[in-house]
Amino acid sequence: MSDHIFISNKIKTFKKKIKVSSDKSISIRSILLASQAVGTSKIKNLLESEDVINTLKTIKKLGVNFKKIRNTYYIEGLGLNNFDIKKKITINAGNSGTLARLILGLLAKIKFRVKLIGDKSLSRRDFSRVIKPLRLFGVNITSRNNCLPIEIHGSNFLRPITYNENIGSAQVKSCIILAALHTPGTTILNSKKSRNHTELMLKFLNYPIDVQNRKKIDKILIKGQTQFKSFDYDVPGDISSASFFIVLTLLSNKSQIIIENVNVNRSRLGIITILNKMGANIKLKNKKIYNGEEIADVVVKSKKDLKSINCPSNLNSSAIDEFLIIFLVAAKAKGISRFQNLEEMNKKESKRLNLGIKFLKSIGVKIERFNNDINIYGNPNLILSKNFEMKNFLKDHRIFFLSCITALTLGGNWKINDKKSANTSFPNFLKILRKIGARIH
Repeated sequence: MSDHIFISNKIKTFKKKIKVSSDKSISIRSILLASQAVGTSKIKNLLESEDVINTLKTIKKLGVNFKKIRNTYYIEGLGLNNFDIKKKITINAGNSGTLARLILGLLAKIKFRVKLIGDKSLSRRDFSRVIKPLRLFGVNITSRNNCLPIEIHGSNFLRPITYNENIGSAQVKSCIILAALHTPGTTILNSKKSRNHTELMLKFLNYPIDVQNRKKIDKILIKGQTQFKSFDYDVPGDISSASFFIVLTLLSNKSQIIIENVNVNRSRLGIITILNKMGANIKLKNKKIYNGEEIADVVVKSKKDLKSINCPSNLNSSAIDEFLIIFLVAAKAKGISRFQNLEEMNKKESKRLNLGIKFLKSIGVKIERFNNDINIYGNPNLILSKNFEMKNFLKDHRIFFLSCITALTLGGNWKINDKKSANTSFPNFLKILRKIGARIH
């Protein structure tokens, strides 16, 4: 089966109501926390992407059983510090940085040595940011050049730590929190603000975690070695997946979309804040709180007169996975858009800042780069008519999605490779595009 698609027509006017794939961050966290709970947890609408399937395979290797009945996964948790392995094992995190970094926290007290590996992309990523705090806990962890493969052997003599997380990485923060669950005493984490799903889920589970919100830093206190009960969870839609349909609608002609039941956690809403500052009118309706998370329907209408933005860098962490698609809007906006301090984009599945600049230049957008700052020269009349082939983008799923939205809104004849990369986070992406009216071959 070929791993490419062809798009030769812009999408026509549409007015649709859709649901996007379930939230990947919450799907992975719900599995990992279910593995630590006492009893059988029931998780509905779990995202069945490669990253999430690898998470299920991981807990299975660690002795945690699960089964699926219709739309629900039943995960038989063993409680804290009770992974059941009898010898050294190898865990393959695939492409998932979330799984790789979070599972290291859960293995802080593992009895036998575990080797953690991943695909080529993940194996190039920096793990020093979690290796350092884990060693402070007393975990035995070894790695060449702070990359995968990593070997970890838990300790029975873990000690609580006080740690300053200055990157604004939810993965680093969550790794430390999960390690603290297994550690006696109270761990204190001063963390630069980032997405907070782990904290919210632990609060929902009545775990003794105290989050003190400050202007730029959250002070988080985690009391270790407190068992918690199994739980039920219905995973909402993913704002990162919704972002591509938000921009598709925004840049299309006289169109409207309602994306139902999306997780609109404030630590993830950077894309909506940024696009509304650029002149969009994106609304959240039918808001509700579900197990600590905010859920809403996202309503988007087309907008012709978009304006440039001098993007505040304090929005970076809440839009880090969506900047690629935000750049496309900047390319169609009037004026010069400025984005600063984007170095964290190059710490994702690929060096996304580099690839995003390469992509924009390939479609004729003028862009200036100053280290980790960029200026995008917008052109409201940008229309594409040439032939384009998207390849050599390291099989990054978000580059694949970006290419599809660009083809459907700006025109041109496109051959887009790496179709299978969609399975990493959003297996139904093309199916939903076709439902809206996209002609994809």
